[in-house]
Amino acid sequence: MNFSFYIAKRYFLSKSKNNAINIISYLAIIGIFGTSLALFIVLSAFDGLKEFGLSFANQYDPDLKVIPLESKRLEMDTTMLSKIKSIDGVQHTALVIEEKTILNFKDKYVPAILKAIDTNYVKVNDVRGNVFLGQWLNPSMPYQVVLGNGLSRQLSVGLLDQTAYLNFIVPKPGKGQIINPTNAFKNMPTSVRGIFGISEEYNNSYVFCSHTLARDLLNYENSEYSSIEIALAPEANAENIKSAIASLFGASVEVKTRLQLNDQLYKMLNTENLMVYLISTLVIIIALFNLIGSIIMSIIDKRENIATLSHLGATPSQINFIFFLQGMITSVLGSVAGILIGVIVVWLQLQFGIIYITSSLPYPVKLSLMTFFVVILTTIILGFLASKIASSRASKLA
Repeated sequence: MNFSFYIAKRYFLSKSKNNAINIISYLAIIGIFGTSLALFIVLSAFDGLKEFGLSFANQYDPDLKVIPLESKRLEMDTTMLSKIKSIDGVQHTALVIEEKTILNFKDKYVPAILKAIDTNYVKVNDVRGNVFLGQWLNPSMPYQVVLGNGLSRQLSVGLLDQTAYLNFIVPKPGKGQIINPTNAFKNMPTSVRGIFGISEEYNNSYVFCSHTLARDLLNYENSEYSSIEIALAPEANAENIKSAIASLFGASVEVKTRLQLNDQLYKMLNTENLMVYLISTLVIIIALFNLIGSIIMSIIDKRENIATLSHLGATPSQINFIFFLQGMITSVLGSVAGILIGVIVVWLQLQFGIIYITSSLPYPVKLSLMTFFVVILTTIILGFLASKIASSRASKLA
């Protein structure tokens, strides 16, 4: 092996008398360098976008959420709540009533999601910190609400507007034929206490209110809720706590982790990441044709040397291995150089924000050891295959 590596290194470092062969060799290493660099930067950029996109969901979704399976309503008494709080790792719990509704202000109607919360909710999700106009909910004023900035714009409603009420409209429960359509809906007048800004989804959909308002509007009993949102201690094992909570309720509820609450978003981002990787890998495969051509041209150029090595006792496998190693040296050096430059580019973007999405938001990127290994393994494995194919017939010229 030392003999084959020594000859392969000499072939890699030496120039051919034929200038065309030198150009092809340079193109091979430049192609591997460029595609490795591009793959590393693209994957780092998508990792950054993925982390940036999930940051909103991760910030405002609970660690665990208990949802009823058999109906929309979850029976919860103080005894059961105490058992949940006593589980090791559970830090805070919030009881939530959530339902779709129609918001009406003057002549405007907008669909929204009513989310009635208790005073513990801000310990699970600190939405209160995102109220940029007005104030957060006050328990002593149960018929004042806090709604998203998008809903506020669509309805043209401001803080404590005295010209009209902000009305919640929901269907009345019941059976039988509806004679008068106006009697089919229940209306609850409220006023806006605060306006928050989180993300487009939250801003255009959610309105927070008290349990009192939600119970009057939706006819919920004092022990009925839509879900329980739970915040865990930093070192807690979410899966173990999920199992412990599920065992308390039996088969009547489903306990979802933050990942499961955003499973569609995770799947979409992972699919996009996979597609970008496959497309970039295809570009690397095309670039490796230069490597195959370089090795073949080198074999042709060194055919007299191959014959000499054969006469000196080199076996066919040793001769093939020389050109295989020459191809692997090109692959490894090209890919390592590309990745190192890629690390520098990504680091510069992280530190100085060279490229911006908006005037104030630098393009998100992420330096990851996993990205490094994915790129290096991809280029080396493909380089291995290309070198194996191109070098397989070198001994035929002996």
